[in-house]
Amino acid sequence: MEYTRFLDCLAADHDRLRAAVGADADAPVPTCPGWTVADLTRHVGEVYLHKTAAMRDGVEPRPWPPEEFAREAPTALLDRGYTALRAEFATRAPGDPAATWYGPDQSVGFWIRRMAQETVVHRIDAELATGRPVTAVPDDLAVDGIDELLKVFAAYAVAEWGDYFTGILDGSPGRTFLVRAGGRRRGVAGADRSGGVHRHGRRGRRHRRRAAERLPGERPEVAVEPGGRRRGRRRTGRGRARGRGGTEALPRGRDPVTGTDRH
Repeated sequence: MEYTRFLDCLAADHDRLRAAVGADADAPVPTCPGWTVADLTRHVGEVYLHKTAAMRDGVEPRPWPPEEFAREAPTALLDRGYTALRAEFATRAPGDPAATWYGPDQSVGFWIRRMAQETVVHRIDAELATGRPVTAVPDDLAVDGIDELLKVFAAYAVAEWGDYFTGILDGSPGRTFLVRAGGRRRGVAGADRSGGVHRHGRRGRRHRRRAAERLPGERPEVAVEPGGRRRGRRRTGRGRARGRGGTEALPRGRDPVTGTDRH
């Protein structure tokens, strides 16, 4: 996706999010157990301000969030955060340097993409919590979200902070996933404790043969096929693929490096 497209998606989903969180602040968020709409609103505002500071100062701020944020109304914090984030994006090019937690990409473009994906997920959270119709996610943004989940979160984060994920992965059944999106096979992914994600090729064909179950998804068409555990290598299919077949959620957690929620 082009960065201009990410920014357009960010704007559209922020507007839908803002409309949803304007009422029912005490409503529970079913997809974020223990959170209310007010908690969700505050979280997104804090995330926007965190990324603004990372771009402005060249380092991710910590500790985070500042204590004074707690005295600000959630919607006011969201409004201030979004205004600051867009202003920061407007003064920088996607290729400009920026501090990120993802080692391979230390650029403003990483945060443009990440904030578009962050916002669409929490927009859906807000719509579900407030009983609004859930607006369909555009195909290109949905496919990019799958790509980000596999490469950035499953592959990189598990490999980079393996000790942090030990307890989470201990109960994993060990699976291989074949993901199809956009009407065609887009890649084969096997996520394990070393963070391996594999696409196509000889290894990909082997994963396709081992896939034992198919779970059809909504548009964009997504199929997730869990396979077996390979001898001598532990693997897990912890991830999230939403569709008629069900959902497996990547657990939320604290960033072992910054001490803040990883976004």
